[in-house]
Amino acid sequence: MVTDDGTAEQMSKSQFPPRRVAGRGHGWYRGDCHVHSVLSNGGELTPEQLAAGARAAGLDFIATTEHNTSEAHGAWGSLAGDDLLVIIGQEATSQTGHWLALGINPGQVVDWRYRVRNDMIGKYLDQVHQAGGLCVAAHPHAPYPSGVFMYPFDGFDVVEVWNGLWTSDEPWQADNGAALAEWGRSLAVDIRGGRWRPAMGNSDTHLEGQIGTPHTVVLADELSTDAVLSGIRAGRSWIAESATVELSLQVSAGGRSAHIGERLDTCGGPAVVRVDVRGVPSGTVSFHTERGTVHRESLPGNGSDVSEWRTSAEESAFVRIEVRHPSGHMAALTNPIVLS
Repeated sequence: MVTDDGTAEQMSKSQFPPRRVAGRGHGWYRGDCHVHSVLSNGGELTPEQLAAGARAAGLDFIATTEHNTSEAHGAWGSLAGDDLLVIIGQEATSQTGHWLALGINPGQVVDWRYRVRNDMIGKYLDQVHQAGGLCVAAHPHAPYPSGVFMYPFDGFDVVEVWNGLWTSDEPWQADNGAALAEWGRSLAVDIRGGRWRPAMGNSDTHLEGQIGTPHTVVLADELSTDAVLSGIRAGRSWIAESATVELSLQVSAGGRSAHIGERLDTCGGPAVVRVDVRGVPSGTVSFHTERGTVHRESLPGNGSDVSEWRTSAEESAFVRIEVRHPSGHMAALTNPIVLS
């Protein structure tokens, strides 16, 4: 294990956040896995401020992901609690794309000193996987040098299709639209190949008022690093602009049902897609398959409604949902339910 100047050896285990929150069982948990403090370039918040902001935003977990250092890992032990899980991580800012290493060991540092032509990134992805961690392609179309992700997604577990407010005042930007389109185009091929790569959203917090916009809502067996990362890896998750947005998605066929990230065997019969949305007044719900946008419905002024659409496995290899505000900005989007 590579460490930051022996950081892990110098600190007691009590200085690192626990990997599990006791008493928090199976359920949906909200979290932001791309967060920076004053220890990252451009960061203006202390870990204490980030923890307070996470709680105020209604988050259950966050990941500390400083640029190319583990220096903050030991700052979080006293800031986690029975209401907040802190996952240890890092953002590796290589010269041809940034990526997140989530769930690495305390004090572990993932090398970032390479570019796509060096053909070295696989080595570092393996190191994260060996530690039980998750590798996330970060903000693939960020509009600045080194921000555009030039590596293939092969070897990465997840793609960050929605990155937060830090580059503008808008929670949904053109670079997020490009990342979502790229990910969406790959789903049909990846699902046919038997291994699709989930999407996630994170704030990339650097400044006050950014944390949790957006965040990922994960179905996990418990509130622990292992369970949360397992849920994200499996695609049992959706992305929310804020904690005021609520969503559930289910596909039913022949007395069976499946939820986000799951596969449903329809036995050749018809399938009913049902989505329940709350917190997006006068917004729009759209249904997406490998054929693109196949159905739209408007939400009422109170922002809460249940929408249904019928399909079959022959027509649709998968279905996923997007919810947008009247302005067109994204409010929520889901990973797919796969039909077979």
